[in-house]
Amino acid sequence: MQIRRVTRVVAGGRRFAFSVALVAGNRKGSVGVGIGKASDTALAIEKATKNAKKNMIKVLLTSGMMIPHEVEAKESSATVMIQPAKGRGMVAGSSVRNVLELAGIKDVRAKILSGSKNKLNNARATVKALQQLRAKGVKAVAESK
Repeated sequence: MQIRRVTRVVAGGRRFAFSVALVAGNRKGSVGVGIGKASDTALAIEKATKNAKKNMIKVLLTSGMMIPHEVEAKESSATVMIQPAKGRGMVAGSSVRNVLELAGIKDVRAKILSGSKNKLNNARATVKALQQLRAKGVKAVAESK
């Protein structure tokens, strides 16, 4: 999702490190967001992957790989709304699309309601919204697989 080179200034000059934010999912109803920081990109990606797997959640989906109802969530200044949209495919942008694709959701409409362009907070708000999904006579696909 995002790899950033960050700098700290010390007496001898600048020290560089890498901060990685990524989304991990199995496209069958599980998704997680993680952050990793290290002096090397490979190590930072490895840490972020481990963190994302640790923060993995199960998403409640209908048999058509859709969400059962509309949800909205806020993380920091980022607000995200997600609605089921049968037959429309994936209508979402930025990091919200990444999270929904890796969760395995097919027909959905999502909107970032806030003006926030922070990818990490938008992804976290999306995961928070997906956690709010509740079954109403709907069998959870994530638990059956």
